[in-house]
Amino acid sequence: MAPELPRIFLLPTHLQADELRELEARIPTLTHDAHEAKIILGKISRPERALFELRRLKVATEPVALEEAEREEVGDKRGRSEASEVPSKRRKLSRSENTEIRGEENHGDLLDLLRGPGDIVLVLKLAWLFDCLEKDVALPADDYLLYRGRKLASPSLQSSNLATHQSKKENEAAKSASAVLARAMEDRQSVNDSPLSKRTTRPGIGSSNASDGRPHAEPPKLHHETTSEHDIPLPPIPEFLHTTYSCQRPSLVDPPNAAFIAELKAIRTLRLLRGDQVGVRAYSTSIASLAAYPYLLQRPQEIERLPGCGPKIAKLYQQWTSNGCTDETSTAKTDTELVVLKVFYDIWGVGDITARQFFKKGWRDLDDIVEHGWNSLSRVQQIGVKFYDEFQLKIPRQETEAIASVILSHAHRVDPGFQMVIVGSYRRGKPASGDVDVVLSHPDETQTLDIIEKLVTSLEKSSYITHTLSVWTKNSERGQAPVAWKGEGRPAGSGFDTLDKAMVVWHNPEDHDGPHRRVDIIISPWKTAGCAILGWSGETTFQRDLRRYCKAKMGFKFDSSGVRNRADGSWVDLESSERGPAPDMETAERRVFEGLDLEWRPPAERCTG
Repeated sequence: MAPELPRIFLLPTHLQADELRELEARIPTLTHDAHEAKIILGKISRPERALFELRRLKVATEPVALEEAEREEVGDKRGRSEASEVPSKRRKLSRSENTEIRGEENHGDLLDLLRGPGDIVLVLKLAWLFDCLEKDVALPADDYLLYRGRKLASPSLQSSNLATHQSKKENEAAKSASAVLARAMEDRQSVNDSPLSKRTTRPGIGSSNASDGRPHAEPPKLHHETTSEHDIPLPPIPEFLHTTYSCQRPSLVDPPNAAFIAELKAIRTLRLLRGDQVGVRAYSTSIASLAAYPYLLQRPQEIERLPGCGPKIAKLYQQWTSNGCTDETSTAKTDTELVVLKVFYDIWGVGDITARQFFKKGWRDLDDIVEHGWNSLSRVQQIGVKFYDEFQLKIPRQETEAIASVILSHAHRVDPGFQMVIVGSYRRGKPASGDVDVVLSHPDETQTLDIIEKLVTSLEKSSYITHTLSVWTKNSERGQAPVAWKGEGRPAGSGFDTLDKAMVVWHNPEDHDGPHRRVDIIISPWKTAGCAILGWSGETTFQRDLRRYCKAKMGFKFDSSGVRNRADGSWVDLESSERGPAPDMETAERRVFEGLDLEWRPPAERCTG
């Protein structure tokens, strides 16, 4: 049974997208609102960084000790800590120095740290969560604690409180309706008579500034409608679009509204680059809904009926149909910061947070990274910069098949019984892919044990693999036994993916001028091969909703390495049962759909955008 934990917010800092997604799915008390979290976890190691992340999240705090009487003293220390947020050299703090920043030395117990006047928040190292889940207990936090503070009211909340104090006077003034109307008429007349109003370029709209200097709010734009539009009946919403789970509905590879969906994806990327994770998730939901809508949109009112869309998406559709793009994407084209962030974000191994860090360092292009920051990059990021232009090139289906054929032939050198499925966007039917993903398995599980390292070595000797970015062997180290689910956290001893896999850079030795490609090779035991290809075939929102569905409807935990029962942590075999092992990997995948009480969706219907 998993330990009982407070509300937790997970920082995306230094986490790859897949790693972040898997960790979020394994936190039982996860919240996406940092303001309601009691514990904020991150892959960070310094108190100064903890303070930085809190400010970035707009969570206003003050350091606090366990006793209110110590508050003033700790407040002084906070000032000193913030003043030296970026020290010239990193140094390991002694216990006494570290606890001085924390505000208390001898209170490692988690509950003690969360007690105190006001709303207490702790910033802990990510290792605390892993250790808690491994030991099935909420461990003392002293050895992991980076910062302990009391949440302060946000400026907007403070303004709200001030407004509450003033409401009595405002209500009294509002009682005199005639006075309000008279004052409004006077304001209107003064605006119309002012010289400034005569320079207004838009008819029907006054000056951009009121007579008292305050800006007028831009009047809301209305949908342009004609009488004939109301005579055209709206298409019926399909029954499958009434569900919130995109894994329960068909989302085609070429939907009727692909062009508008592409515009929404561009906005989603802009939100990601700005660090708006809530916006990213909201747009993903809207995009998935539109991807499943089987009719070509005719007018904005159609969109407002769809789940996860509403008036905001309808307004964007109106902008797009009128101008060929939305206001947000149009403005972004001339926003230097966003243009630079997009270049950095497209470096393999660089996420949105790292891209913003690069920009804050004053770097504006790849040459700046090479000249000023090369030694600070990870090896993976250096490779991403080195092959930047080549990694931007899409991989046609024919080349994907050729790469997969070479991998399978090297697997057959070990044993001819290996089977393979090309997954990712290729399996969903895309004409070209950003990288190549393949899943290998064998009916005899002794053959998949430790095969990943043998396979990589063989391909390296043949000069197909030029760089090995990372290799995971956790599954083989466990003897390929499925990991029992220990609550909502990370299974003990595993990384963000429990399958053996290798991420490599590929180059055809027979084509010296050909581009380098990104290739992922995943190895699955036969008993979970169906889950593996299912977990690697759907787009992000499909996979997210599949995990949500399994949790809410089935009481299961799903990932690419199998299905577990959340009640007792046991592995759930959906791929063999009384029928015996599946004859092939795709049959195993169909059995997973059946076991989850889901209608079979071919990969080309899992394109949620």
